[in-house]
Amino acid sequence: MTPPEIEYAPGLFVRGITPPLRLSDYRLIAFDMDSTLINIECVDEIADAAGRKAEVAAITEAAMRGEITDYKDSLRRRVALLAGVSVEHLEHVYRQRLKLQPGAAELVLACKGAGLKVLLVSGGFTFFTDRLRKRLALDFARSNQLEIVDGRLTGRLLDQSWGDICDGAEKRRTLLQACDLIGCSPQQAIAVGDGANDLEMMAAAGVSVAYRAKPKVRAQAKVAIDVGGLDRLLEVVQP
Repeated sequence: MTPPEIEYAPGLFVRGITPPLRLSDYRLIAFDMDSTLINIECVDEIADAAGRKAEVAAITEAAMRGEITDYKDSLRRRVALLAGVSVEHLEHVYRQRLKLQPGAAELVLACKGAGLKVLLVSGGFTFFTDRLRKRLALDFARSNQLEIVDGRLTGRLLDQSWGDICDGAEKRRTLLQACDLIGCSPQQAIAVGDGANDLEMMAAAGVSVAYRAKPKVRAQAKVAIDVGGLDRLLEVVQP
């Protein structure tokens, strides 16, 4: 039976935990990227250059709500629609459209100050996660790699050493691998997400955080931030 939800502060809800918790009791925090750490769905913004944003965004929305159960297939379908988009447009998306969510940098800094390692694990693309990893000095990142030939997207993804596509199962596996690498229990991990493909890693972590999330995700999280920035988590898990 799911524990009842309690409004801990305006727009901030908890379930199954008794705050305040101590940030120093945790060793890892894992973030989803699109619509969680950042303000956009990168695949949708890339599609804008191909004149197919509405079509791609509809698939993204259905996948994040959990209405499309095969995430890998949904991503391949969306990426196929990006064929021909230039690398210059990806740069434009990163520089002009992608913004950190309010409180994101502050939360990352607080976590690093408390000794946590920070993981960015995304169903999005290395083009963006690599830049964010450097920008925020994150410890680990895993996401999908777009194939680029002659400066343009081919509409395909490249396999990587760990597998083909970072879906919900891979997010969970990555979180568990990171915990093993740094020598902590998954119960000492915090996972932050907003969409259905975050549910598996959120279920594996000691504290799951839904940030302005889809109803299916919010209903299963131990912390739900509906109003304000990501740093509101520090009201529940205090430095």
